[in-house]
Amino acid sequence: MTALDETLDPSLRSWVEDANVLGSDFPIQNLPFGVFRHDFEERPRVGIAIGGHVLDCLSATRAGLFDSLSPPVRDALQSWSLNALMALGRDDARAVRRVASRLLRADTADGRTAAGMRDALLVRMDGIGMCVPAEIGDYTDFYASVFHATNVGALFRPDNPLLPNYKWVPIGYHGRASTVVSTGTPVRRPRGQRRPDEQKPPVFGPSVALDYELEVAAWVSGMSAPGETIPIAQANERLFGLSLLNDWSARDIQSWEYQPLGPFLSKSFATTVSPWVVTADALAPFRTPAFARPEGDPAPLPYLHDAADQASGGYDITLEVWLRTAAMRAREAPAVRLSHGNFQSMYWTMAQLLTHHASNGCMMRAGDLLGSGTVSGADAEARGCLLELTRRGAEPVALPEGETRAFLQDGDEVIIRGWCERDGATRIGFGDCRGVVLAAT
Repeated sequence: MTALDETLDPSLRSWVEDANVLGSDFPIQNLPFGVFRHDFEERPRVGIAIGGHVLDCLSATRAGLFDSLSPPVRDALQSWSLNALMALGRDDARAVRRVASRLLRADTADGRTAAGMRDALLVRMDGIGMCVPAEIGDYTDFYASVFHATNVGALFRPDNPLLPNYKWVPIGYHGRASTVVSTGTPVRRPRGQRRPDEQKPPVFGPSVALDYELEVAAWVSGMSAPGETIPIAQANERLFGLSLLNDWSARDIQSWEYQPLGPFLSKSFATTVSPWVVTADALAPFRTPAFARPEGDPAPLPYLHDAADQASGGYDITLEVWLRTAAMRAREAPAVRLSHGNFQSMYWTMAQLLTHHASNGCMMRAGDLLGSGTVSGADAEARGCLLELTRRGAEPVALPEGETRAFLQDGDEVIIRGWCERDGATRIGFGDCRGVVLAAT
């Protein structure tokens, strides 16, 4: 797949008018996959985003518009999740994108046929509910930003912020798939053990240091057998696409429980993903070289090193975090931007994360979710969580009308946005990843 693929041509225009609006997250060059549900029915459906609408793949398949595809692919498009399509692999997803592109184009016979069936094929995004794109078997969160690892380490270990294994091995932990939710789902403040006074026993109650983490998620395609590895040269073909992710974190619970085995209840209460999976093929024009390691840093071990991945294993994705408090909503004030960074700053590539995950023979399944870890950059404005921005709460962020935040308060809404743009390519976006904090029960 290259940037010359017909679906990526910047001159393409859709008969879905709002897909042609400058700055749209979902122009015809994007065509991300998701899963939606009508309010009047329980059964979710696979959809493809186009402008402010969704192409209903179930209806389109039943209308014969995907008849050029194989029966297994047509069956996957009529499923209630993306697992079946992810299991088939990237080649079949490419075939779906090519057919969908021709169906949604303004200058093709297929497009003119589909446009005549508009009311049967399209639904408005503001009239449906979005689901988690796949039934997640396993969710693993990594720690792939050296800037985040260094900034956080300096708060706890000023003399030795980066542990000696960091530049050799991708660090991760197993998250909780059962609490991954789609954008817009409220997040309940967790309760847990914390130790605010080191001279006294711990207490149990609501977290008072709730945080967000700006991340990018990768969805795994295909299937590995137990004991099978995924060589680094093959890993990119096993990455179906990317979404945005918010790894909500209770920092006070985390600081008490993480030694010696790492995060547990401080992370497992909620993880929010954006509902659209932007395919790796749609992202092809925005691939970049892997992070340039400073002189003196070790090269990746051979099993994590591949020339092609080093040349184009990164992604040029602009990422932002916005905050809107309950008081701001009450006076109809807009959200405030807290951070602005780029995914190119990650020390490890997504392919390296997947290869390392499977390097011990761990079985990887279609629909497995990999979180990048907090995306932070070298500049202060690119810090991807409040723990970093406020220096563990010591320097609260100033908001309009005199509000401040050291950590999140009840009623706060966190909004993560991401997009790709460069000269010679059409801008594409991911849609919002958002959630409002509810008080602890």
